[in-house]
Amino acid sequence: MLSSILDRIRGKTEEAPEQRDHLLALAAGALLIEVAWADHDIATGEMAVIRSALSDQFELSKAEVDEIIRESRDQHDESVGLYAFTRTLVEAWDEQRRFELLVSLWRLAYSDANLDRFEEHTIRKISELLYVSHARFIEAKRTARDAAE
Repeated sequence: MLSSILDRIRGKTEEAPEQRDHLLALAAGALLIEVAWADHDIATGEMAVIRSALSDQFELSKAEVDEIIRESRDQHDESVGLYAFTRTLVEAWDEQRRFELLVSLWRLAYSDANLDRFEEHTIRKISELLYVSHARFIEAKRTARDAAE
């Protein structure tokens, strides 16, 4: 299942533009779920942040967000790493869009008022795979932290 989703994301199969956007949302959703699960607990507040991030970044309805989250959780359970998801987003998005996702990941990490070291490590790894510079990594962290205060 995961390989067929990633083939569709990468354009190896024919997809309508709205279907491609859905698949990019799946890749972003999988990264959000990965950060939320880094401390082996996805809190209700974290799920709210994930829903908000997907809704805002992809202009999705509540039903679409629920579907993306369900599919992203399935991908997370089957996934063997982050590279396929991050590579897909690097190929499709410019640096600013990847930075915005990074801010969302930091907002998620700060949402429970406890920045877990595993969440931070996961975000750092994702940031590197998204080719976001260290300066922008810090900027995203500060942006999210300031918003959380």
